[in-house]
Amino acid sequence: MAGHIQDRWYKTEIDADGKPRRVKTDRYGTGMRYRARYIGPDGTEKSKSFPDKQKRLADQWLAHIEADMSRGQYIDPRAGRITFREYGEKWLAAQTTDPNTRVPVGVQLRLHAFPYMGSRPLDSFQPGHIREWMAELERAVPASSYRRVIFANVSSVLNAAVDDSLLLKNPCKARSVRAPERGAPRVRPWPTERVFAVRATLPERYQAMVDIGGGCGLRQGEIFGLPDDEVNYEAGWLHVACQVKVVNGHLIFAPPKRNKERDVPLPERVGHVLNEHRKHFPPVEVTLPWLRPDGPLIAKSLLFSLAGGGAVRRTDFNTRVWKPALVAAGVIREPEKGQRHEAAREHGMHALRHFYASVLLDAGESIRALSSYLGHTDPGFTLRTYTHLMPSSEGRTRKAVDRLYEAAESTPDGPQTAQEG
Repeated sequence: MAGHIQDRWYKTEIDADGKPRRVKTDRYGTGMRYRARYIGPDGTEKSKSFPDKQKRLADQWLAHIEADMSRGQYIDPRAGRITFREYGEKWLAAQTTDPNTRVPVGVQLRLHAFPYMGSRPLDSFQPGHIREWMAELERAVPASSYRRVIFANVSSVLNAAVDDSLLLKNPCKARSVRAPERGAPRVRPWPTERVFAVRATLPERYQAMVDIGGGCGLRQGEIFGLPDDEVNYEAGWLHVACQVKVVNGHLIFAPPKRNKERDVPLPERVGHVLNEHRKHFPPVEVTLPWLRPDGPLIAKSLLFSLAGGGAVRRTDFNTRVWKPALVAAGVIREPEKGQRHEAAREHGMHALRHFYASVLLDAGESIRALSSYLGHTDPGFTLRTYTHLMPSSEGRTRKAVDRLYEAAESTPDGPQTAQEG
């Protein structure tokens, strides 16, 4: 047995004859009668009290504790009573990811998880509680892809609770719990005409951004943070190792997404455009903190900057430069007076990366190479995102046979000769 049961209503005394006898204590008839006690794996005493006539339950509870210890599944009852909100806040504070990742995760948990499950003790979680929460979440958040992100963050918190021995199993991983569908719409790359139409309507100092996004596949922040010395015009390569980000309202320099530095082929025409851009808008040295607003200051000579100097801020650029260019190119409508431009995700600068991917796939580039150039960690993600843009097998077959006939037409004995025989 892992411990013993103490009867608080009786105690044992030795009488005048030296024999033990049970006598009532001062607590007889009041409060919890039985106290199940044991020594936990950490060497401290744990206990739980039971009322009169429930000694059998106390014995069963103690036996259950002993079985859990022997199976390595023991959870400290007191530690397991910490609430999901309390543990989640501690989990957030201990994250070592970059601030730009931590902030949205905290917002998601505080808006969409803590209000529903925050007061629930960790050791009381069951798959049913997750299913009920997900039903509420579906009513509050229409976008399946965003619900999936929130669900993944909640699951990460509960995974950590399992690792910290506060929870036996993660209820998010139960077979009866299904994560929200990805729900991501198929990528529809811009046609070439649209890319160049938007480029033409941008201010001249920003036009080359379209060439970098559509011709090299860089993300918006990577374009903003592209240093002049990371472009090798002679060798035809562009090194991506930095981006400009906004963290808690402050601009910072940071590595690319998931610290994925990479080298990207620099097409000759794009290199020429960049050289012309440098002549009209020389690189500007910009100093920003590294990784976080209070990080060490780093100076970089950026190819793209504001007219008055300084790094380009994503929100300002999108509102004041990019969306007006989309209106001028006929991509989105002019907003009503006093209204904002429509917020269409597919019309952001990320559309240039999709255009880049479509061009490479149409040219027969491999998924692995495309994944590397885009800075994806997993080629499988690249395949899932762009598989519908890959030339189909039947399309390749038609082209192969068509090329055979085209070649045969220039010779006196082509396929038609075989038919005559």
